Amino acid sequence: MTTSTGHQQTRWGQFGTLISVFFFWGFVAASNDILIPVFKKAFDLSQAQSQLVSVAFYVAYTVGSIIYIGVSKSIGGDLLNKIGYKNGIALGLVISAIGTLLFYPAANTSSYPLMISGLFIVGLGFSLQQIAANPLAVVIGDPKTGSQRLSMAGGVNNFGTTIGPLLVSYAIFGSVSANSSVASIESVKTPYLILGAAFILVAIFFKFSSIPNKIDLEEKAVADTELTGVSQRKSALQYPQLWMGMIAIFVYVGVEVSTASNLPEYMSSNLGIPTERIAPYISLYWASLMIGRWTASVGAFGLKKETEKIVSFVIPYVAFAVFLIVNAIAQHDISQFYVYGLVIIAMIAGDMLSRKNPARMLLIFSAMGALALLIGMLTTGMVSVFAFISVGLFCSTLWPCIFTLAVAGLGRHTNQASSLLIMMIMGGGIISWLQGAVASDAILGIQYSYIVGVICFLYLAFYAVRAKTVLKGQGVDYDVATTGGH
Repeated sequence: MTTSTGHQQTRWGQFGTLISVFFFWGFVAASNDILIPVFKKAFDLSQAQSQLVSVAFYVAYTVGSIIYIGVSKSIGGDLLNKIGYKNGIALGLVISAIGTLLFYPAANTSSYPLMISGLFIVGLGFSLQQIAANPLAVVIGDPKTGSQRLSMAGGVNNFGTTIGPLLVSYAIFGSVSANSSVASIESVKTPYLILGAAFILVAIFFKFSSIPNKIDLEEKAVADTELTGVSQRKSALQYPQLWMGMIAIFVYVGVEVSTASNLPEYMSSNLGIPTERIAPYISLYWASLMIGRWTASVGAFGLKKETEKIVSFVIPYVAFAVFLIVNAIAQHDISQFYVYGLVIIAMIAGDMLSRKNPARMLLIFSAMGALALLIGMLTTGMVSVFAFISVGLFCSTLWPCIFTLAVAGLGRHTNQASSLLIMMIMGGGIISWLQGAVASDAILGIQYSYIVGVICFLYLAFYAVRAKTVLKGQGVDYDVATTGGH
């Protein structure tokens, strides 16, 4: 089956199947934030050493992308076009399942390197899934609403990030209320073996689903040329919006991951909150991304303007309610989080100001993210904690904004561009490690180490402005018409 890029209604059945893998990516990524402080205590690691969890997981995306490009060159054509998109996702799920199997011997032998290796292999599988799934999310329907579908998929991703820390915390500490401060390494293996079984089941489901196996990139190239009046270039890297977008993905994933993965250390060392009680705060951080992405995806439903405005106010609080309900079920005190409802208003305002324009949204939310980090660095107590957590709100829509701008007008180079962008997810590991390194008391300390994230947001603001100018020169103007990819 070949998918065209022409104007069409979103194929919700196919899209519903596709977004199941987005859930898994989020579940594992957020669960890493619980593993980091547990491993730090169990293996007596420094903050920088504990961040090797993030390094291994996110660098695997880069290695996976390099392997993808290498295999594509060796077979004389794009790998996904050879084996098919849904087959590629199914294969990626099987690779990730193999990685989860390593948690069994790793837990039994208390081996940190083996745990890291398991996460690395899980990440390798995720890289192939992401290379296939992101372009599919854009083309399963009208390209004009492609970025909204990516936001919607991101919202499902962040439902996984919301419940992941809670379930893994439950598995490790033995109770949802987490009264025990003893972290059992052996208890880590059960949730990951269950996760591996889920990967296999979904891989089988994908294999027999109606998800498109092919995308007609030649047709897309023709459509892009007709739309912009600019002919296709020989290489994806000849497009400035792509190589600058690769740096943007690196720093975006970096600030998103490092803000959360260093939060447990900040809360335990500066506020004296024990590790086993931090899970709901990590859950709120990732739920914040869900709140923002659910809000940004409203435009994909084709609602009337007045209805869309109303829904844009309601949806973020529905997502916030999901977080509160999940944590209430987990027997956490949710009354301390009610005040966060006021912070969500800032995100709604930013969303309205952006008018769904990806360049404008990237600029506004990057500025708000930098401000949130500065407030967290300059205040104390729960004010600083909520400021750091609110970074999740402002990171929420940056992935679809960057991805949309970076692949705009690339036509037949879209797959190559997608693999190059996925490669830069390694920023999640590198920047987390960098922040962990400067968090040493001998350098900046954990609170002021968040200046690393401020620098990341400043580059994203620059990219928003620069990409807009570059795309205008190629005939793509988001001020004239906001579109998913073009």
